[in-house]
Amino acid sequence: MDGVPRVPEQWRPDGSAALRFSVLGPVRAWRGADSLPTGSPQQRALLAALLLREGRTATAGELIDALWGEEPPSQALAAVRTYASRLRKVLDPDVLVSESGGYAIRSLGDGALDLAVAQELATDAEKAKNSGDLCHARSLLNKTLNLWDGEPLASVPGPYAETQRARLEEWRLQLLESRLDMDLEQGCHAEAVSELTALTAAHPLRERFRELLMLALYRSGRQAEALAVYADTRRLLADELGVDPRPGLKELQQRILQADPNLAEPSAPVAEPAAAPVRPAQLPATVSDFTGRASFVSELGDVLSSAEGRVMAVSALAGIGGVGKTTLAVHVAHQARGAFPDGQLYVDLQGAGARAAEPETVLGAFLRALGAADSSIPDSLAERAALFRSMLDGRRVLVLLDNARDAAQVRPLLPGTEGCAALITSRVRMVDLVGAHLVDLDVMSPEEALQLFTKIVGAERVAAERESALDVVAACGFLPLAIRIAASRLAARRTWTVSVLAAKLADERRRLDELQAGDLAVKATFELGYGQLEPAQARAFRLLGLADGPDISLAAAAAVLNLPVEATEDLLESLVDTSLLESAAPGRYRYHDLVRLYARACAERDEQPPSERATAMSRLLDFYLATAAEVYAIERPGDRLVDGLEPTEYAGLHFTDGSAALDWLYNEAAPLLACVRQSADTNRLQRAVDLLWAAKDLTESGANSHQYETTARAMCEATRVAGDPRAEGRARTVLTDVLLVSGRIEQAEEEARLAMELAGDAQDSTAISWVANNRGLICLHQGRYADGKAFFDQAIEGLRAAGNRPFEATSLCNLSRAHLGMGSVAKAVEIAQRGVAIHAEFGRTVRLANSHYAVGIALHRAGRHAEALGHFSEALGILHDHRQRLWEGTTHFRIAEVHLAARRPAQAAQHAEQALALRCIGGDRMRGNVLTLLGRALSVLGQVDRARACWREALNLYEQSGAEEAAEVRTLLTPATAA
Repeated sequence: MDGVPRVPEQWRPDGSAALRFSVLGPVRAWRGADSLPTGSPQQRALLAALLLREGRTATAGELIDALWGEEPPSQALAAVRTYASRLRKVLDPDVLVSESGGYAIRSLGDGALDLAVAQELATDAEKAKNSGDLCHARSLLNKTLNLWDGEPLASVPGPYAETQRARLEEWRLQLLESRLDMDLEQGCHAEAVSELTALTAAHPLRERFRELLMLALYRSGRQAEALAVYADTRRLLADELGVDPRPGLKELQQRILQADPNLAEPSAPVAEPAAAPVRPAQLPATVSDFTGRASFVSELGDVLSSAEGRVMAVSALAGIGGVGKTTLAVHVAHQARGAFPDGQLYVDLQGAGARAAEPETVLGAFLRALGAADSSIPDSLAERAALFRSMLDGRRVLVLLDNARDAAQVRPLLPGTEGCAALITSRVRMVDLVGAHLVDLDVMSPEEALQLFTKIVGAERVAAERESALDVVAACGFLPLAIRIAASRLAARRTWTVSVLAAKLADERRRLDELQAGDLAVKATFELGYGQLEPAQARAFRLLGLADGPDISLAAAAAVLNLPVEATEDLLESLVDTSLLESAAPGRYRYHDLVRLYARACAERDEQPPSERATAMSRLLDFYLATAAEVYAIERPGDRLVDGLEPTEYAGLHFTDGSAALDWLYNEAAPLLACVRQSADTNRLQRAVDLLWAAKDLTESGANSHQYETTARAMCEATRVAGDPRAEGRARTVLTDVLLVSGRIEQAEEEARLAMELAGDAQDSTAISWVANNRGLICLHQGRYADGKAFFDQAIEGLRAAGNRPFEATSLCNLSRAHLGMGSVAKAVEIAQRGVAIHAEFGRTVRLANSHYAVGIALHRAGRHAEALGHFSEALGILHDHRQRLWEGTTHFRIAEVHLAARRPAQAAQHAEQALALRCIGGDRMRGNVLTLLGRALSVLGQVDRARACWREALNLYEQSGAEEAAEVRTLLTPATAA
């Protein structure tokens, strides 16, 4: 095209002066990005022969044979020496060395030869394939194949080159076969047909391509074509070679004729095809009047331009609010876009506000922007951060993290890979962000400040009153945001002179009122829109702004406004049209943070009577409590907890099935928990605690455990300060549940003790029974089985008196485990089966699953493995349907225990891995149990090294929590035990 040799895409020089060579195409050499002359065809043949020997010495005789074969010219030895001398002048010193009458190429860096890179990629692909990661294996093979640039050793003469050319081409075809085979394994048959069609045409006698094409066509619903390929192949082989197709091809034909159902689907399909990589372009628009900051623009630009050769380029801008951090960062990012062709990501981390963005949420958005399917995005922060770094590997992406709270918020969001860069803005100086290039952004210089003011106001007006303009920017403290506000006000008022504005700002008592950087001007803008609203719209705007939470649903908004849903939707959509409200998703709405503050100020100023604000929030709390109680009742039919909750005046939603109920609970988790926290210092405290209790599935599912625990602790403190023993007892009961789920037994014991005292003082029988059951569970964890039995007996007595048969059955199942601990296995089985019988009366509920789980444990201890597996399997199905991931993972652990006891280590390892993937009730301590069991299974399977790795991780978890199981694992890790 332009005559410049192409460097293969997957093998770009890194900008250094290192030597690089290619043989998977024309024989070429580069120093850095510069192409080097490689001489005549025979000289290139000599270079190729030395490169393909991978550092080994080639004698002169071997090189003569390689270049000319059996008929070398009379001056062949002299020619070889001449070619070597010429190459030595072109290459770096000590690269082409003379040794023992021959030559060798030495001292090349990693990745200097495209063939070596291809071999390493192919090896990694094979490892990925063997580990089951076909997506990664396919990606690696594609990178390998992209290193070929036409015919290997193109135009290089000599018998050695001819032999190597054939070898390299055969290897390329084998790699193609392997990659296409993985394409079909992952269900990409339709996409593979066209490529295979071309390959069979180019290589008509290569039967493996024919076989893959037949399979791809069959899975694409094109059976006749698949059979036709076989007929063509048979005829071609007979005509050309006089042979029949190989047995594998014949067998495939027969399976197609028989419509073998096992042939219709790939053996290892992916759940959802990976989305093609996308190039996000999320940078906000840069301002047209960007002014000054030349030294900072140059400094930051230099750091970003160095990203390609560094592990990661990170720059962190710090400064006070309004100093122009975001404006500068966006401007620099736009200038650097060319260095990051794979995309630019942007997020406002809201670090200066009361509710900074959660890294988990940000990573979810980034992963989707990079093309990840929702189903592939993991739950935990660590897993999302790891996937984010993996998706950026080999890509050049710029990440702009705006308005960060601190380094802890930022760390999980950093790329961490060569070629990527992060640009961060924050009000704090991130001295604890290792490796970051720190920039302290100060106010503008007087000259820059005047330039910005002039660009907004106009040169003519400023030139006429230069001294007054200097007074204005000085009164603004040279702060960019304040200057922009003042200048914008002046630009919008043509009758004002600069001196009028300067006079207004000269009064120090009024200056903040005139400027209020980021506040007053914004209020004035919002006031224009608010003043145009109809009374009903204005009321909705004011009251909805009172609710905390990231957004609000249509039904919740209707509760706040005390209006029918249809009327509420009309009002909210009209507010969206005015840009005072945003439509976050169908049926959900949100405010910009500053608009929310303005709406609250309007409510304090305009809402009449003032008590309507508290009444609106009371209706919202009622709505959430009534609806959460409905969800609880659907999930646990017959449970009397809902009868003991605080009464509500405003109705909640009703659901026709459990799936819709759970959808509501998980979708509303953030605003629901925000409503609980917002009610902490009000007379709505008891209802808020009951709402938290009714929404307990939010912690047991593992989906919102952290936010739920934070809210529970806040309510414990709020109820303590309020001196309300009933509410505090319930809040501490909820917190005990959270601590039990996460495996923090000692903390759970202390909270349960306080909860029991408070519930007793308040004569709260509902809480007393619940806490007694929890204290029994704590005793089970501590091995105090007799004490646990006593607590479970207390709970059962109270629950029986209250007519709460489902919860009574749950406590019976827990009691069975106490009997197990005391050695009464038969008694334990009998009690747990009574629990199953009671729960079965109420349908296929989570508690029925828990009771099957308890029976499974008892039967396992009794040695009745097949029956135990039946109960565990029944529990698994129910738990999966009810989205109880943590309980689902715990049940997989119990199944693994049964399989290991029954001497089925492979099945035990499989279920243990599923337990690790889903996580378990009991937190890190339970994870340690799973790892210990997995190690035992792997050890039996002969995978001793992997088993010991599991045990070491388990030991670390146990030692962190002080768990007694640490001693057992230390024993497993001793050489004698391993032997």
